[in-house]
Amino acid sequence: MTGDIVETKQCQLKDAMDLFHSGQVVKICAPMVRYSKLAFRTLVRKYSCDLCYTPMIVAADFVRSTKARESEFTTNIGDHPLIVQFAAKEAQVLCDAARIVCPFADGIDINCGCPQRWAMAEGYGACLINKPELVRDMVRHVRNQIDNPRFSVSIKIRIHEDLKRTVDLCQKAEATGVSWITVHGRSVEERHQPVHYDAIKIIKQSISIPIVANGDIKTLKDAENVRHLTGADGIMVARGLLANPAMFAGYEETPLKCIQDWVDIALEHGTPFTCFHHHLIYMMEQITSKQEKKVFNVLSSTSAVLDYLKDHY
Repeated sequence: MTGDIVETKQCQLKDAMDLFHSGQVVKICAPMVRYSKLAFRTLVRKYSCDLCYTPMIVAADFVRSTKARESEFTTNIGDHPLIVQFAAKEAQVLCDAARIVCPFADGIDINCGCPQRWAMAEGYGACLINKPELVRDMVRHVRNQIDNPRFSVSIKIRIHEDLKRTVDLCQKAEATGVSWITVHGRSVEERHQPVHYDAIKIIKQSISIPIVANGDIKTLKDAENVRHLTGADGIMVARGLLANPAMFAGYEETPLKCIQDWVDIALEHGTPFTCFHHHLIYMMEQITSKQEKKVFNVLSSTSAVLDYLKDHY
């Protein structure tokens, strides 16, 4: 957390809550492990993405370790509005983490939706949808101890098999002062099954704070359909943006200009090769032949990738 981020307080752009009250659907880049870091956020913001999340950060590690803070959270003056997503299970620890990022971000999000075994075994992620009192305590602590009223506190959840329990969780969260709720329309057990957009619609009708719909949105047309089906105030996209970072700007596949932008941004940010290369593999999936993929996917240095792109594009 170094460099020009110290200036961000003086140079706030439109904040997240303003976006939700603009009357337009809010287009959001999801928290993605390894991928939704500063360089990628910079790219999608160039292509009509309104709001970006950091990858999930374990709050306890973040509070305890300077090294974790420096490696997990980087931002800059143009990286707004920005939501920092935390995995947490203790109210005061979450609050301490929120206090650290408060000068540099527009809000925090509590991860109540990660279905990975390790996260749930540690008491993080989707197991929190079964602990509404703990979620309430965490939200309350942050609300009481962060004195910036514009600093948002949101939650990202999955749904229960019994939707009444999800509605109850959301109503309790709303009463505690949650700014908005992102709903991934699958249960913890579901991975690739169809998303329950009808469930998101029922949740939207049950509360008055903004709802963000998440799950299987690959194109701008998908986003428009999901907004129509659910009445959601925002649309959050993960894999769809990895495959096409220009998706929200209406492109059906990644334009070459976007690939060039990624190269420029990644080199400027000193993005590690593996991450730089993986993003390109995702972006070029739709526009390269099987034979080209075989060659491109095994390149092992930045210079080899740059030479390939120069020769082929």
